Amino acid sequence: MKQTSSGGRPAEILLVEDNEDDVYLTRRAFKSTSFPVNLHHVDNGAKCLSFLRREGEYAGVPAPDLILLDINMPVMDGREVLAAINADPALRQLVIVVLTTSAEQSDITTMYQMRCNSYIAKPVDFEQFVQAVQQMADYWLSLVILPTGR
Repeated sequence: MKQTSSGGRPAEILLVEDNEDDVYLTRRAFKSTSFPVNLHHVDNGAKCLSFLRREGEYAGVPAPDLILLDINMPVMDGREVLAAINADPALRQLVIVVLTTSAEQSDITTMYQMRCNSYIAKPVDFEQFVQAVQQMADYWLSLVILPTGR
């Protein structure tokens, strides 16, 4: 196993994704990496903010080292989540990787303007998806120094 930038413990990753098939594929892809991770999942943006603020059922959750954020979700979409994170000084330092099916230039530009840290369009082929997750994990969990938990 590779050492993560999360200080020797498993990396805490929050997957914000409403498509159960994509959740399953992401879990499988992370299992194929050499990084120890705890993958948490919520299926909409409102639950994401509750998780990040440790409200209600999320009172005891760890602070995520990395957030994988889909754009198009019910209740509250990824754009609204990113705007809320940026408006909250307690959350603003979080690392957000947009992981979505959209490769539309307008979505890419908007999310970077809103301060996402990376934008990845999900490959439709499983092997390419696994490779993308491995490369993302290698970069964010090995090379980059992440901010410490809050």
